[in-house]
Amino acid sequence: MSLANIFTASRIVLSPVFLLFFFLPEYIGINALVYVIILWLLFIYMELSDLFDGMAARATNSVSDFGKIFDPFGDVVSRMTYFLCFTVMGIMHVFVFAILMYREFIILFMRILAMRKGFAMGARLGGKLKAWAYAFAGIFGLIYVSVIKTGYFLAYSEQILFIAQIFFVLSAVAALLSLTDYLLSLKKNVFNK
Repeated sequence: MSLANIFTASRIVLSPVFLLFFFLPEYIGINALVYVIILWLLFIYMELSDLFDGMAARATNSVSDFGKIFDPFGDVVSRMTYFLCFTVMGIMHVFVFAILMYREFIILFMRILAMRKGFAMGARLGGKLKAWAYAFAGIFGLIYVSVIKTGYFLAYSEQILFIAQIFFVLSAVAALLSLTDYLLSLKKNVFNK
């Protein structure tokens, strides 16, 4: 397994760890600050590993059709995990989560369909912009969780939640624009041939 695919696999493996740890402290009474630090470490690793896998693939000249499918799959698993946590916590609206989830399932299906037709759908500019929107939504969502769980800067919690929710909506808009971009690419590269 290439270094790039190891980074991707680690992101997939850590996603259920993040989910478990997001809710587990309520039942076992872990110190709030320790809890928040661990969540941030997991989140930062998952986001940075998305950068590292691409850098590793290019540096080792190991860009492959498998990696073009595996990397976005790892992105979906990790990001949908923390968005699910935010939705269950009640800070991300379920309709925003649904837009993100449906977009990701549709894109994964399109990638499989394109692969069957001999075309590996790599990352597109719209998808990269969407990834940045997701990352910022995750950052501000986690800042809000940190404030609520630790009680630090609680006076600013409403403002932080408002900013997080703006990024959640921007993520949904970016997801829909990106979906349109991928649909046009699929039509051009797969169905018009």
